[in-house]
Amino acid sequence: MRDEEGHPSVEEIGLGPVLAALADPLRRRVVRELALAPDGTARTCSSFGLPVSKATVTHHFRTLREAGLIRQVDRGNSRMASLRRTDIELRFPGLLGIVSAETEDRDPGSSESTDRLNHCARTR
Repeated sequence: MRDEEGHPSVEEIGLGPVLAALADPLRRRVVRELALAPDGTARTCSSFGLPVSKATVTHHFRTLREAGLIRQVDRGNSRMASLRRTDIELRFPGLLGIVSAETEDRDPGSSESTDRLNHCARTR
């Protein structure tokens, strides 16, 4: 059952919502930065410097929260976001490692990405 802030319980964290949340490169960036930070790191939404409006930042963080990837708590005038590392690793072992390993400058249409897709298709 979701808590009063909209965080799903560990059992409610589903693959579909998690993958949908991670489909957006800005949301993956947030998760990657939190995954690469020391465990327990909490940051304000504005500290990520996302190049979008405040309303869009709010939307991105709500999506991450409702998917179960982050936990947000109110701290005065701001909300602190932390990665639900243990919960995610419990539900989807290795997922955070994959997200952490992605480089931000990778172009989905690059030859490296195409080579990987072709390799995956050949190995099926």
